[in-house]
Amino acid sequence: MNVFMKIRSLGLTLVGLSSLLLGQEPELPPGLGSVAEPSLPAGLEETGEPSLPEGLQEGEPALPSGLGDTPERPSALTTQAQTSWADQVTWRGFAEMRVGAWLQDNPVDPDLPIAEARVQVDANTTLRAVDLRATLDFLADPLAPTQAVDLRRGEGWLDVRELSAHFQPLNGLDVQLGRQVSTWGTGDFLFINDLFPKDWRAFFLGRDDVYLKAPADALRVAYYNPLANVDLVYTPRFTPDRYISGERLSYYADPLGRIAGEDAEVRAPLPGQGELAVRIHRLLGDAEVAAYGYVGAWKSPAGQNVFGEATFPDLRVVGASWRQPLGGGIAKAEFGYYDSSDDHEGHDPWVRNSEFRYLIGYEHELAKELTGSLQWYVEHMVDYGAYRRSLPSGAAARDEDRHVLTVQLTKLALNQNLRLGLFAFYSPTDEDAYLRPSIRYQLDDHWQISGGANIFLGRDEDSFFGQFVENRNIYVAVRYGY
Repeated sequence: MNVFMKIRSLGLTLVGLSSLLLGQEPELPPGLGSVAEPSLPAGLEETGEPSLPEGLQEGEPALPSGLGDTPERPSALTTQAQTSWADQVTWRGFAEMRVGAWLQDNPVDPDLPIAEARVQVDANTTLRAVDLRATLDFLADPLAPTQAVDLRRGEGWLDVRELSAHFQPLNGLDVQLGRQVSTWGTGDFLFINDLFPKDWRAFFLGRDDVYLKAPADALRVAYYNPLANVDLVYTPRFTPDRYISGERLSYYADPLGRIAGEDAEVRAPLPGQGELAVRIHRLLGDAEVAAYGYVGAWKSPAGQNVFGEATFPDLRVVGASWRQPLGGGIAKAEFGYYDSSDDHEGHDPWVRNSEFRYLIGYEHELAKELTGSLQWYVEHMVDYGAYRRSLPSGAAARDEDRHVLTVQLTKLALNQNLRLGLFAFYSPTDEDAYLRPSIRYQLDDHWQISGGANIFLGRDEDSFFGQFVENRNIYVAVRYGY
């Protein structure tokens, strides 16, 4: 089946699925139909004098409510007070159908890369100066290997995106406690000092870009003062990336020296320690500068123990960033040093070496409603000589330096209801590339349709993007927002 037939098939599938989202106009709740006008309370009729309470003579004051012989019903004000908090809850969300197709035979899943129904419910309210928010995703995914819920690994029919409380115990001090999505740094789809969990499976399978950022259970404290602002994020239990493991997407397995999938699934035990990330940032003129620190572990498996199991080695990171308007656009730069604590000198071939990482970029409006950006990203391995000497015979060696260039183009049209996008990665050192074309159209205030592709190119199957060549796919989605 060629690509055009697959696109036509996907469209017909979505038309059928979207019809399931349509319902009949609901009936009015009981009591909101045509009813007779209520009568006035006793004693307030238009004719006659109001009657005195029983047992009182004319001119005597009435007893306060609750002190008479007959108990009174709750007043309207009491009922309103009891229901006011529930009335303050704001609800929103969406229902979505998403389906995709492989562009070639895939060694992991011969059928489809993605075919799922998702319903998101987002509720927030304020209770005694505390902002409460819950964002829950309910997922029907017949292709998932398990339906059991594992929030740390991002598996199962429920994904809790947020369940948090936000409050200000002191002036200049913000606290957010609970499950939340955290992000900082300057890169677009390239991360140096953003050591919060990512969902690479969602990214490569064609889910919405927002799902690249995964949630974690954390305490976030932000302190604001004229000298500098300080952000601290403490995660009591290490939360990994939702990394490529062989489920749904194939990858290059170093121990096997070949492309693998479910036959060599990576299921690394999670570290027991927590994570701590710190950012100190402020404005210097019109430039935003920041310094970062992190103590935890590599977010995706980067080591192997004596039993051949994948592991998350310890990791410490320090870095800095700069972002500033320049020449009608936005310029940025970022730096980070990754200290691989379990292999300081690079003699262990089964633990990833320490690295320096650099990024510079520039974004500018090229024409009306057309924006473009460029990024140059570098990974430099420390102790490269020791790494090469420690490699087993016949093992594939990484390059000392990996360079990646990115180009992003975004075009808005039709009163900004149509969005066309292209994000392209190209590595001149690995000689591989990754293309992400996308299209999204907002039909009205509720309905949205979108589509795109994940195109991987590469000469060698052991390069970063080259290992995913057999995972090339296209996808389409229809969403109803409320």
